[in-house]
Amino acid sequence: MPHIICFGPGPKFKGGIAQYNTALARSLKDEGAQVTIVSWTQQYPAIIPREFVDKASRSDFLEGYDIPVHYLTNWNAPGTWKSTAKAIAELKPDKVIIQWYNPTQGIPLNTIAKYLRKHTSAEILFDLHFVAAKEQSSLDARLTRMALRHGHSFIVHAYKTVEELKALFSGEEFDLTLDGDRTVRARDLAPRRAILKLYHPIYSLFKPDPAFDKEAWKAQHKLRKHVFLFFGFIRKYKGLHYCIEAFSELAKQRDDVSLMVVGERFWNTVDQSKLSTKVKNAAFGTLKKLFLKKADDERDYDPLAMIEKLGLQDRTLVVDRFIPNEEVPPYFQAADSIVLFYETATPSGVESLSYNFKLPAVATRVGHFPETITDGFNGYMAEPKNIADMVRVMNASIERPIPRANVVEATKEMSWANYAKAILRGWIRLDHLL
Repeated sequence: MPHIICFGPGPKFKGGIAQYNTALARSLKDEGAQVTIVSWTQQYPAIIPREFVDKASRSDFLEGYDIPVHYLTNWNAPGTWKSTAKAIAELKPDKVIIQWYNPTQGIPLNTIAKYLRKHTSAEILFDLHFVAAKEQSSLDARLTRMALRHGHSFIVHAYKTVEELKALFSGEEFDLTLDGDRTVRARDLAPRRAILKLYHPIYSLFKPDPAFDKEAWKAQHKLRKHVFLFFGFIRKYKGLHYCIEAFSELAKQRDDVSLMVVGERFWNTVDQSKLSTKVKNAAFGTLKKLFLKKADDERDYDPLAMIEKLGLQDRTLVVDRFIPNEEVPPYFQAADSIVLFYETATPSGVESLSYNFKLPAVATRVGHFPETITDGFNGYMAEPKNIADMVRVMNASIERPIPRANVVEATKEMSWANYAKAILRGWIRLDHLL
């Protein structure tokens, strides 16, 4: 029975990465592995003015699973970095899977991965949710390379990420595998690191309610016949401003459509009137000016203001807060399509969550979406930043609705079980690579 460490945010944190890390741990456990989650206590510099802990959900996604969770690593306390690495090494893991999703974490993860590579025989796998950051700073590539250089293998969910990784380590050759096989078969082979090109599995943490009365729920919330859903953290790259503008044009053409916008504004999760928040905002703003282009600073991004400006109040349901786990299913069960009009995209947790509810997508042709969405089969694809084309695909989803069976067919191989098997399938001759 292999012992796997899943390093990343534990289940007490908000957001898709915490849910992903929890689902990964569960799936590896289901396949017979011994699993331990090792988590951050603080994932980011303390000056970031945002609340990251989930204080609203009551359900425990690890209920029924014998999976220990150790909250050890504080970004702001360097002493915890090496103590985390030592604690992991003492568990004698066979594999350590590190969730990679923010370049600032390259500093502590460099310390942790470097120690584990030197002091254990474990395979170090970085699970890459992206390589090139959506808000690219001058330091991002350096911090990313600093940590990822210690990985033996990399899990990616899109070919875009494969190319980003190869560009980051220009000149290095990788072994690309689609099924997880990453065996080094002979000692005289030149050591090459492996890239596991998998996918973002379908979330099964959230269960549809079989007794859900869709029409009654829609009537209660004053929703019309055809319902579009934008779900999750409101970030600029997710294109909610495009979604609202395109929906406004659609609403001029037909009176049978509604839009749900469900999720909290990413930079509006703490009391802005508190002195501590004002100090953090000032310090964080200075750092952003140093490292980001002005166009990439999204703290003033407020697409919800467009709803009143465009006169859409009677056509939209806005739930501007973090949605506890227990409250997630009704929004997906009431919707007819998920809206993914992203500006840029790495694999989307919202997309994978929608598939669990057999929900078709209307999406832009960016990032990995062309790999997971077949235009006209399990969704409709629009050209990015093209409002007229977004209106076209929203209309198409109504006039030529996607059969839910097509969504099931398109995603039948994207299970967590298959994902875990691929991770467990391969092994590396670490005596050769170390």
